[in-house]
Amino acid sequence: MEYKDYYKTLGVDKTADEAAIKKAYRKLVRKYHPDVSKLKDADSMTKEINEAYGVLGDAEKRAAYDELGNAPRGGQGFQPPPDWGRQHGFSGGGADPNDFFSDLFANMGGGRGGRGGGGGFQSRGEDIHATIEIDLTDSYTGVTRNISLRVPQRGGGAQEKTLSVNIPKGATPGQQLRLKGQGHPGSAGPGDLYLEIQVRGDRRYRLEGVDVYKTVPVTPWEMALGGSIAVPTPSGNVEVTVPAGSQTGRKLRLKGRGIPSATPGDLYLILEVALPPATTDAAKALYEQMARELAFNPRETT
Repeated sequence: MEYKDYYKTLGVDKTADEAAIKKAYRKLVRKYHPDVSKLKDADSMTKEINEAYGVLGDAEKRAAYDELGNAPRGGQGFQPPPDWGRQHGFSGGGADPNDFFSDLFANMGGGRGGRGGGGGFQSRGEDIHATIEIDLTDSYTGVTRNISLRVPQRGGGAQEKTLSVNIPKGATPGQQLRLKGQGHPGSAGPGDLYLEIQVRGDRRYRLEGVDVYKTVPVTPWEMALGGSIAVPTPSGNVEVTVPAGSQTGRKLRLKGRGIPSATPGDLYLILEVALPPATTDAAKALYEQMARELAFNPRETT
């Protein structure tokens, strides 16, 4: 039989570490998933990608697969080494090369089905990987969202399913939610649905991990004299003190006010001076008075 190069399927080198393999897998799943891809071979590619990751994503199976890959083989086919199956606990015993992949794929689903008694080999259904978008404020409070997806049926065709998903407080970008049994059907039971959380961009905030950054406009007199100001944040308004003599770019750290994950992040307020417009005679007169009396030249220090 033809040897299947799982490393080539995922587009990674044979020396790739676990993180690189997972990253490549997620990228390919997002590209070829039938719910989003317009490519004709999306279904078959998704199966091949899941098959490859089912082996390379498991350290024990990857080691066994690498050992098989290093065995001598000629032409387009290959023959596992003698007693290879028994050495690695696969039921086929290595006598038939087809037994290797059958047993290996069955193990991907968490167990092997027997070949005796006409039962046939059993395999768990493929997992589904998708993304779900939330707002930054949803990370602070938690939210329930309804999602729709198409799931292929064992008899053919696909079923439209609507699921209610509870996204917990403290959810972070890249975090995965597992919905057990909501994946593709299989003879040994359905796979799972994995939802990767993405946080929508918000012009008011910048997110770095679990830390949140916000630029806060402050008047010249608040910067110079100091004082207490109210600032809207994702968790509600807060009162903060602007130290006297502050300059644009100064950061005020509010510990624990970032995303409330297991280890809460911090909220950083970046001060930025906001000048009143000189659109009235009174405003112009004040600016002229400051120009005469303050004798301030900010370029002298640059």
